[in-house]
Parts: sequence; C-alpha cells; structure tokens
Amino acid sequence: MSPASDVCLVTGASGFLGERIIRLLLEEEQGFMEIRLFDKHARPGLVQSLEASANQTKVSMFEGDIRDSELLHRACRGASLVIHTASIIDVSGTVDYSELHGVNVKGTQLLLEACIQENVASFIYTSSIEVAGPNPQGDPVINGNEDTPYPSRLKFPYSKTKQEAEQLSLRAHGEALRNGGRLATCVLRPMYIYGEGCRFLLFHMGNGIRNGDVLLRMSRREAYVNPVYVGNVALAHLSATRALRDPQRRLAVGGNFYFVSDDTPPISYSDFNHAVLSPLGFRIQERPFLPFPLLFFLSFLLEVLQTMLRPFLRFNPPLNRQLLTMVNTPFTFSYRKAQRDMGYTPQYGWEESRKRTTDWLASVLPGERERIKTH
Repeated sequence: MSPASDVCLVTGASGFLGERIIRLLLEEEQGFMEIRLFDKHARPGLVQSLEASANQTKVSMFEGDIRDSELLHRACRGASLVIHTASIIDVSGTVDYSELHGVNVKGTQLLLEACIQENVASFIYTSSIEVAGPNPQGDPVINGNEDTPYPSRLKFPYSKTKQEAEQLSLRAHGEALRNGGRLATCVLRPMYIYGEGCRFLLFHMGNGIRNGDVLLRMSRREAYVNPVYVGNVALAHLSATRALRDPQRRLAVGGNFYFVSDDTPPISYSDFNHAVLSPLGFRIQERPFLPFPLLFFLSFLLEVLQTMLRPFLRFNPPLNRQLLTMVNTPFTFSYRKAQRDMGYTPQYGWEESRKRTTDWLASVLPGERERIKTH
C-alpha cells in the first residue's frame, strides 16, 4: 500500500488527548488519505471542525462502543495504523470494575483482534504512568527510565486494567496478519497530562473556589513528579507514527514501551495546581490540613467503611490510601529513550505550556464560579 493511500484510525477521538493527536496528524503528517475517528459519543461539530483544516485528507466518524466487535472490524478495514487512546480513567473507585475492565481491557483485546484480521500494520497504545506505580510502599523513583527496576504491586483497578491492556498490546507485536505481514505495536506511557481541557485541573479549581480561592494541599512539597503537556504527548504519538511507518525505525520501536515526559520542572501535584492557577488569584495551603500519617489512617477507615456498606449502599470515599500514596511519592521519568528511538523532542516548553493552560483556565473560570454558586 502506497503512503498516499494510508488510513489511520484514532480511538477516543473526542477526548482530551485524542483530538489533539488528530489535529496534529492533519497538520503535520503527510500521506494519510483518511483519518477515522472512533468514540462512544461524537462531540457535536468535531468532524466539521477537523474537516475545515484537513486539506485533502478525509475525516470520518465511527460512533459506538469499543466493545462492539463488528463496528471495530468496519473501522479497521483498510486501515494501516491504529492509535488507541480510548479508556475509562478512574482514580477514585467510582466506576464498577466490570465496566472498567470491559472498556480498558476487553475493548483493547477486541481492537487488537480486529487489527490482525483486517491487516492493520501498526498499533500504538496509550498507556499511563500509573502502570509503573508508585507501589503501596511509596518507593520513590527519580529520573527513572524503561530499564529502572521497581517492585510494583498495583492496587487501583484503573492501574491494573491499563497494565493488562498494555501487556496485551505488547504481546500482539509480531502477530501474523492475514495478508502475510506482521503487526508492529508500541506503547506510550505519559506522565500526568495537563493542558487545555484537563478535567482534573477543573476539579481542583472547583475545590479551590469552594474553599475561598485556596487550593487544598494533598501532596508534600518534596513529592516531585513530572507532569507533561498535552501538546507534547500528541507529538510523541506523531513521533511513534512516523517511526512505525519507517521500515528501519519500525524494527527498533516495535514491541517496546516508552515513558513520555517533557521539560516541565519536577514539582509536586499540589504545587503544580498552584503554579497554573496562581495567576488567577488562587492561593495554596502551606501544609496539608492533617498530617500525612493521619490522612493515611483516615483513608484506611474510609475504605473499611466502604467495604462494610457495599452490600447495602454505594459509597465512594473522597480519598483512598493508594491515591494518597501516589500524590506523595517522588516519581519522575526521562523521555530519552523515546527521543533516541522515535526522534521525540518536546515542542512546547514549560512557560508556554503553563501560559496556554492558565489562559484556558481563565476562560472557564467565570462559568465555574457561576456553576458552583448556583449549586
């Protein structure tokens, strides 16, 4: 198949990251005859918006459930590349495990099966830093890489399902296609992704508004992590796309996973929220409202209560031990392997990334204040 006739399918196309990837492909990557969008619910106007900047590339939409095998086959038919970003993100335990597993694991399995049966040559899976950890002991990692040994025992259902889907994706590398070719897969593990449209930042901003424009501190200052800007994560997917389409680099990238970070300075989760919200007048607590050991014990009691009430009532604690451990563990990783193998180099520096994020938050702040005021 000549490059001019290539077809790319992106799942999770209406999502925070998925749409950024599609727009970047349309702007920067040559040779795609068609880009197909797959999402459970198509955002109104998305296809029309993308078509306006698509030049000669066709943009089409497949709307449905990632667990719909027949729809997946139709979406993959004739495609040469699949970028799989669709997933349920749940860090607080509010989603039933069967739903989480069905979308994140079973959906990935069905998509890989469709790729193999429909002769899709390349598959990129968007994983998560939470596949790496941190573990329940809170063992730190500073500037780790893909070879860093780490005793990981995941407890979050979300983390487990992402890990299982990642393993499915890597095991599928080299699978024989019906046309005699071989499937090449790779996995990208972004750090915490921020930027315009990040719902977690909206959540923290909302809590800050309720608290008199003071952000709650849940992480210690020294618990450094390295968040990554959404535009750079999209660029990493473009780099992986180009590597898998290149016969030489395909051999190096296929079957591997890559951490995706950028040059955002290491910072704690709480201080990061303050860094992007402080220009809008938000302050932050100097220290957590309770000492960390007491918060940890309180989380344990809430989890016990959740277990006791489960047969009678659905209760989701606002805090759990793994979430508390995650935001209080130094956990940073390098992007050098992705740079070496795929040619990934972050395009957006910290100051520009922060300004873009803060400008977006400023644009939605009046609406958030009004929403909170009326509820």
